[in-house]
Amino acid sequence: MTDAALRNRTKPDAVWYTRCPAPTPLSIAAQLGWVEETFVRHGIAVSSIRDSLDPAIRQSHFDHRLDWSFRQGGNIPPIWARSGGRKTRLIGLTRTDEFQAVITLPETGIASGADLAGRKIGLPRRPGEIIDFQRATSLKGIVSALTVSGLAVADVDLVDLVSDEPVLSGPDDGRLHGLRRRLPYGEEIAALHRGLIDAFFVKGAEGVTVANLIGARIVVSTGFHPDPAIRINNGTPRPLTVDATFADERPDLVAELVVAVQRVEEWARDNPDEAVRFVAREIGASEEAVRAANGADLHRHLTLDLDPAEIGAIAHFRDFLLEWGFIPAHFNVDDWVDARPLALARNHLAH
Repeated sequence: MTDAALRNRTKPDAVWYTRCPAPTPLSIAAQLGWVEETFVRHGIAVSSIRDSLDPAIRQSHFDHRLDWSFRQGGNIPPIWARSGGRKTRLIGLTRTDEFQAVITLPETGIASGADLAGRKIGLPRRPGEIIDFQRATSLKGIVSALTVSGLAVADVDLVDLVSDEPVLSGPDDGRLHGLRRRLPYGEEIAALHRGLIDAFFVKGAEGVTVANLIGARIVVSTGFHPDPAIRINNGTPRPLTVDATFADERPDLVAELVVAVQRVEEWARDNPDEAVRFVAREIGASEEAVRAANGADLHRHLTLDLDPAEIGAIAHFRDFLLEWGFIPAHFNVDDWVDARPLALARNHLAH
């Protein structure tokens, strides 16, 4: 199809986007204004799903229900949406390894993974969420820690920590005391100090901050493990997905989005301190915590591609989520991948 024919196809009045509070090139491209710039030049408005006052629209952050929308962040919600039949396309992946660990307090006497046998490990549970991605994330981290320690889930006591507070609050939620969101692990910290659990899983810059705050001992660290089956979790890798209507009706616009996101790779390499600052702002954490969680070379790992090894890692994680009942059905990850936008983006850059 010619460029002219593409331009004569459907033109949306607006597109929707969302990203998780995490190190992604989409989040940096949005902060730099490149995402809005990409669509505004076509007369298309850009709206943030997370910032909407409408709860039904905010829900698309998880279930990808909106046409003309795109998302980059944790991989559990888009895997869940695709498993449930949502027509989306996986157009890119970013792998930024991060701190993942099971932690405890020194007074528990737990010094190594083997010491977790017979102990109580906290597991968050949010029954009100359509997809309990925090529970899935923690369970994968716990299973990985147990695996490298020669243990299985049957060797420990998993303790549910139930919360009915929504993960995705509105921007005017007074319970946040003027902040954008509630940081994780509040229930786990309380349960640990009350002696209800002996250990729990943390990840990312928030996890490093929490470990520091409570004077925790790291029992098992898995985020930088050489085996991708061990380190893969909700945040590694992070997919860029679009709905099928967007991908099929205007692949040219999706390719322009890819170009904008891929610009971040070179920008971050040239501006390493700024890259960390942008990520810290996105997460709501300190720059020091971001460096501790993601390593000194974070600015070198903000690429967007379709690395076959990372696609394979997504398939492995799909199997984990299916085994533990977090997603409803199997699906073919290779069929989910749409390589057209990356190819069109390369052609665009070549000309």
